[in-house]
Amino acid sequence: MSPSSLPKPASGSLLRLAAMSVGVAVVVLGLKFLAYLLTGSVALYSDALESVINVVAALAALLALWVAARPADANHPYGHTKAEYLSAVAEGVLIVFAALSILRVAVPGVLNPEPVDAPWVGLGVNLGASLINAVWAGVLLRAGRAARSMALTADGKHVMSDVVTSVGVLVGVALAQLTGWAVLDPALAILVAFNILWSGWGLLSTSVGGLMDAGIDPQTETRLRQVVSLEAEGALEVHDLRTRHSGRLTFIEFHLVVPGEMTVAQSHQICDRLEDAIRAQIEDVQIIIHVEPQEKAKHQGVLVL
Repeated sequence: MSPSSLPKPASGSLLRLAAMSVGVAVVVLGLKFLAYLLTGSVALYSDALESVINVVAALAALLALWVAARPADANHPYGHTKAEYLSAVAEGVLIVFAALSILRVAVPGVLNPEPVDAPWVGLGVNLGASLINAVWAGVLLRAGRAARSMALTADGKHVMSDVVTSVGVLVGVALAQLTGWAVLDPALAILVAFNILWSGWGLLSTSVGGLMDAGIDPQTETRLRQVVSLEAEGALEVHDLRTRHSGRLTFIEFHLVVPGEMTVAQSHQICDRLEDAIRAQIEDVQIIIHVEPQEKAKHQGVLVL
């Protein structure tokens, strides 16, 4: 496999989205800190703290996409797409750190609750920031899933977790103001922090799985086996089927057993047909097929129909 045989790296449109994400994060950060300064709310302060981490996370996603967009070279013949997983791991860690930072501020607030100032103005500013985040999270998630970009998807999930945080904060501060129970402000912040911890753990699990060369999902593997079974006419079996992800790329390799008397040209035609059929089902895929004679059959794996 040569570097030139790999699918082309991510387009510049993904880099532009990542750069815009940094700008959106900075604007939202400014609005949320303004909301905190207007109110003195512990919950709004915790929300603003998470937005600081959002800016760092957006910068990490931009850097990862810039590295991932570099084509394969002699030192990295499989490309640089795993940089996106590193970004996603970093975002997962930052999400967990944000939750711990919120808990550090909110727990003392429960023990010594204080009323907030000018709550409705501050809530209005925070609501505006949350709406911006909600719209932008949707843009990132759609683009990330369409391009199979782990970095953009992780950034979108991070921004969406910020939206969930903000909703919880808004409810908490509003209830504290309406009921006079100041303890609701930091109490809701604690609940939001645990929700963020769960989100961060899920993102870390997915990202680490990619770094550890996790295989494709069961549904896609089932579809792959069906395609191989139907399109390998002339061969006998396929065994040692292995898959892995690297960013948006999928790597597939397997052994194809053919009759001993089959010529190289004939077996090559089967390989070409298989590759075309697999690429029609799975995007951005790199396929390696090892052809073996009949005596190498293991009588297991995928039986050719």
